[in-house]
Amino acid sequence: MKSLGKDFFLRENVVDISRELIGKFLVTNIQNKLTSGMIVETEAYNGVVDKASHAYNGKRTQRNEIMYGPGGNTYVYLCYGIHHLFNIVTNKQETPHAVLIRAVIPKEGIETILKRRNQKSITKKISDGPGTASQALGIKTKHSGISLNEKLIWVEDRGMKFTVREIKAGPRIGVDYAGKDAFLPYRFRLSDNIIKNITDEWHS
Repeated sequence: MKSLGKDFFLRENVVDISRELIGKFLVTNIQNKLTSGMIVETEAYNGVVDKASHAYNGKRTQRNEIMYGPGGNTYVYLCYGIHHLFNIVTNKQETPHAVLIRAVIPKEGIETILKRRNQKSITKKISDGPGTASQALGIKTKHSGISLNEKLIWVEDRGMKFTVREIKAGPRIGVDYAGKDAFLPYRFRLSDNIIKNITDEWHS
């Protein structure tokens, strides 16, 4: 179990990073509750040239200023006033790239995850969306802007490997406002069959 260092996130190609995060483990230690999940879906946001990005055309606000910091920091924002969406900032300072973590398969801290989600058992929907994934792992907007090296939230490589054919690429979800950029194949998701098999193996 090796924690990913800053160098992983400081690279220039946010699309490559987004794809390579599939199979990595997002781990949190919030209020002394250790929880984790294997990342199975991500979306890349390519900064100032990407109409779907919060930083398109160099836009800077109090909320998205974190995106202009160095890679390896968290960016968490509220969607529809309800969902806390967890992103990882990538690339060097002043290049506002980010990867949205859209789904995870729970691994550790199952009792805590079930309590956070108000569920009785692990089902397909327990953390199969960006809002539910954050909720399962205890991530909220107050965790925005922290380093992934601070042992509150981090990403581990546990040696899970998947082929290009097992990781499906397609357009991002909910970005119709982005015109032609809405069709870019910047969303990556592990095959649903593999997700089901792993979920059954871990939680049946």
